[in-house]
Amino acid sequence: QVQLVESGGGLVQAGDSLRLSCGASGRTFSMAWFRQAPGKEREFVAAISWGGHSTDYADSVKGRFTIARDNAKNTLYLQMNSLKPEETAVYSCAAEVVFRKDQGLRALRKYDSWGQGTQVTVSS
Repeated sequence: QVQLVESGGGLVQAGDSLRLSCGASGRTFSMAWFRQAPGKEREFVAAISWGGHSTDYADSVKGRFTIARDNAKNTLYLQMNSLKPEETAVYSCAAEVVFRKDQGLRALRKYDSWGQGTQVTVSS
């Protein structure tokens, strides 16, 4: 089982930037970021294929967030710019350890390993 550990969360003001990182203990296929705010369901944020050639973003973050990965370091990143208070949530990274070709990049079912999450709080 691949272990995932996120870092980089914190308290920022609206309009600020933050970069999240997720270290994986082994090789993975696609990877993604999801977030969950209190009282809300987990929602897709961004995903990237193994080689980085394919990415997908939630409409709400397009143009502000950038997902990237460094396979040599087994690390996933999420650069978040122009953060909004409503984006306060626990951000978790997810990894596709067993290849699931039939699932799209934003599908929860595609991912079988999850990190504990890192809190991002955006104050107004």
